[in-house]
Amino acid sequence: MSFDEQLKHLAEEALKEDIGDGDHSTLSSIDPAARGKAVLKIKEDGVLAGVDVAEKIFRLQEPGIIFTSFKKDGDPMQYGEKAFEVEAHVHTILQCERLVLNCMQRMSGIATLTRKYTRLLEGYKTKLLDTRKTTPNFRLLEKEAVRIGGGVNHRFGLYDMIMLKDNHIDYCGGIEKAIEKAWQYVRQEKPGLKIEVETRSLEDVKKVMAMGKGKVFRIMLDNFKPEQITVAVALIGDNFETEASGGINLENITAYAKTGVDYVSVGALIHQARSLDLSLKAMRV
Repeated sequence: MSFDEQLKHLAEEALKEDIGDGDHSTLSSIDPAARGKAVLKIKEDGVLAGVDVAEKIFRLQEPGIIFTSFKKDGDPMQYGEKAFEVEAHVHTILQCERLVLNCMQRMSGIATLTRKYTRLLEGYKTKLLDTRKTTPNFRLLEKEAVRIGGGVNHRFGLYDMIMLKDNHIDYCGGIEKAIEKAWQYVRQEKPGLKIEVETRSLEDVKKVMAMGKGKVFRIMLDNFKPEQITVAVALIGDNFETEASGGINLENITAYAKTGVDYVSVGALIHQARSLDLSLKAMRV
């Protein structure tokens, strides 16, 4: 499914969860024909994310809304600024208000944290990856927020890449066996599907290099210290892409970048991000 199709599904399910058999607060007090305006007010500094998503959510409920953006996704935002203004039926504004705010507050928090990481990588070849450590049923927008913040999306799920991690390798009976079985699977079932292999030592790296040429595209160096990454990257050369993972944070990410590794993956981009404060306030038409 496309991004818009996935967002439509997410929004519809979220609105069902929230509205249930009716938005009785609105139904009991607001004329269904009433129209109004609302403005998204920024109440905390950071990186703005979710403006495009907000517009699409409002349009799902009411295609004829008038949506005016004052800022765009990825822009720096400061307390007191306005992000957008929407004009629609009041019922539409009130039904979508909480969903829009929940999405934008979460996305802006992730984008802000991601931007902090990417700034520390400026001047290095290393790129920042997210992970699958996401909120169930909200991965679409969490990963979009990482992209807005300047990061690179890793695989979106179990379906778009083969990643042979420690448990796969241990259950299968070793790296060599796991690679061979995965390669046969790709050739027979999913031609073109990429294979990444997690390694836990330099010995593991050598095993992947010995039999992974033409089969494996990236070697993950899991829980390696920066000095070990330096050795591994020199050993691997240009034969495979390299990714460092495990325990990487704002304090040590520069040390990892100095090793020359192609990517660093950081689960904290999403699971440690703090939502930022935004509000949607009514205006008189």
